[in-house]
Amino acid sequence: MRMDKIFDVIIIGGGPAGVSAALYAARGGMSVCVVHNKKSALHSAKRIENYYGTGAVEGAALYDAGLAQAESVGAVVISDEVTFAEFDGKRFVVTAVGGKYSAARLVVATGASHTRSKIEGLDKLEGKGVGYCAVCDGFFYRKKAVGVLGAGDYAEHEYNVLCGFAGKTYLLTDGAVPSFSAADTIDKKISRARVGENGRFCGVEFADGTTLELDGLFVALGVLGSSAIAKSMGVFTDERGAIKVDGNGMTNVAGLYAAGDCTSGIKQIGRAVADGMTVGTALAKEFAAEKRAADENKNNG
Repeated sequence: MRMDKIFDVIIIGGGPAGVSAALYAARGGMSVCVVHNKKSALHSAKRIENYYGTGAVEGAALYDAGLAQAESVGAVVISDEVTFAEFDGKRFVVTAVGGKYSAARLVVATGASHTRSKIEGLDKLEGKGVGYCAVCDGFFYRKKAVGVLGAGDYAEHEYNVLCGFAGKTYLLTDGAVPSFSAADTIDKKISRARVGENGRFCGVEFADGTTLELDGLFVALGVLGSSAIAKSMGVFTDERGAIKVDGNGMTNVAGLYAAGDCTSGIKQIGRAVADGMTVGTALAKEFAAEKRAADENKNNG
């Protein structure tokens, strides 16, 4: 496979963290490539009401506007699926379905990975009553009946958040033994998701034939994971799988940065934008310092 182009920095992920990093790096004079696959949590969000200055906005519209803004300042935006990345000690090489790209620096801004449920019909209802972030969407289920699917730390976090919003919150373990105590726990196996006449999720059917009516379900299986691509290059992660970074967003691998939901912290757009700004600013400063040093060496030579 050919090497399509060499950049100063490659950013994997086109969500708020990746685009924010791209804006600051590009405006700092760097050649920037953003590789994205539209699988950002932002792109699948149906309605966002808690981000500054936008009012109510559809996630896909905000996602696309961000990519257009990155292109307007000179960033190259490529829609592709990254399959592999490696570091030879000097440059990062990112392999995607459509080509190979190389850069001296790499930013991982892929968001948090979610463990998908194998329950029949559940995946098709994402954004239609089924979600993955209680902090993002719990507000829409005030005084309603919701369920949390899971049994570990991630499920505990979502359950505690929803208890502050919902009228009734059920922990559905799908037969697993929970690692924490919840007031309303149902440990029966789930056979399928139920769909209402409006095409939205309306509850679950258990293996014993009984049903539970719900207004929404939050899938919280496993943990909020980090990028397998970053970890394959020796990046350190915490006990929950989030990528560890310093104050500038750099990992333990020199030149490899991470921003947004793949690092630890609250999973919100505002925080992702701030992370991207931090990384993009650090990249621009580092690039400027190297350019000055190169010019001084040239003049002295």
